[in-house]
Amino acid sequence: MDPQTARPPSDPPAPKPIVMISSWPPRLCGIATFAEEAMEFIRAHDPARQTYVISHTDGEGENVLPLIDLSRPDWYAPVVEAVRRLDPGVVHIQHEYGLYNYTDPHGRSDHNAGFLKMLRELSDWPTIVEPHTVHGRMKPDEEVFIKDLAQACTILLFKCEYQKWRLDWNFAAHGWTMPRNIMIVPHGARPDKRWGAHEIDDLKRELGLENLIGRQMVGLVGWIQNNKRWDIVTEMWEELHERIFEATGDSWLLFAAGEWRDPNHKKDYDRYVAQIKRLEASGHARFFSFIPRGDIYYKVMAICDFVILPSIDETQSGTLARIIALNKPYITTAPMEGLSSQTVSSEGGLLFTDKATLRRGVMRLATSEKTRWKLGENLKRYLDHVVSWEVVANQYHQAYTMAAEAKAGRLSIDIPPEF
Repeated sequence: MDPQTARPPSDPPAPKPIVMISSWPPRLCGIATFAEEAMEFIRAHDPARQTYVISHTDGEGENVLPLIDLSRPDWYAPVVEAVRRLDPGVVHIQHEYGLYNYTDPHGRSDHNAGFLKMLRELSDWPTIVEPHTVHGRMKPDEEVFIKDLAQACTILLFKCEYQKWRLDWNFAAHGWTMPRNIMIVPHGARPDKRWGAHEIDDLKRELGLENLIGRQMVGLVGWIQNNKRWDIVTEMWEELHERIFEATGDSWLLFAAGEWRDPNHKKDYDRYVAQIKRLEASGHARFFSFIPRGDIYYKVMAICDFVILPSIDETQSGTLARIIALNKPYITTAPMEGLSSQTVSSEGGLLFTDKATLRRGVMRLATSEKTRWKLGENLKRYLDHVVSWEVVANQYHQAYTMAAEAKAGRLSIDIPPEF
């Protein structure tokens, strides 16, 4: 071949984009915040690859398509059309039942039938579905939904191993075949929001809390709603405060910080804050109002010496992800699905089941700096090696590759069970 007429090698084709379907900021929604952080690290892992987000109509931002309108029964139709137009390499969907629940004018729910129809219409593309509500003991309609969901998507992402092996028990009771396309990818946590002890006073000044410099503080931090039972702590805090003071000579402060977002929880918010204000009047507590999202969420939690996370309904928790990101020792409710699972896995927190174990745990954390340090170090190791968004983003991309290979017929997905 004449070298003067030879064609130079062509550049490889650009990789097809990633499309995420999810709620999205500025919506004050835990899934929206999760998706925003996830996409930040998905992009950082593969910056050459284009990304798009298909959101509800209140979503905003670059490459965000606000198309999901739940006032129409076929809300999924514009979503499917957009995916066809973008022709992505993978569709990554964040799922929570309420995000895709169509209710007709008579108040009748479609029980996420539209979501499953959307998935089936997207069957030409690799689809990754990441459900945020997978209970160990499911309701009958949840069992059916997860069975249909696993059949309709390419890969299903659960966040904890217990969700997968408990599903085997649920399915066996019906004689159903256990899905082999379930991959475990944990709830991500930021690796870049850790402040040293020498920086805490500056954070307090930045937040306008100069008068709390030097105070040791127990945190109740996050969205204030009726499943985050702040009253469990506030009702016993005066007693705990006195017991800690008798044991250490230190006057610990209960630092309660957050805001409400759901009108259905406003009554509980008012009750919880009234209890904090009563404690505040006696110098035992401080209420700090802020919207729990963005950098301020991390800064508010960073100024606490340890955190109490009382909860009665959590499979996964964005609040816990921030606790882990900051390597903050904590105590939380058990047995409580993902909260208990991650506490056992990380060895970074304590668990309580009643008032007595809550008292013991709080006393242990408040009176032993060595215990707080040990739990914090365990969380640092867990963050660095297991749940850092950098680690999770890599697992996402492994799932994308696996799903694409399966959709192309080059791979049969067969992910073995844990037990």
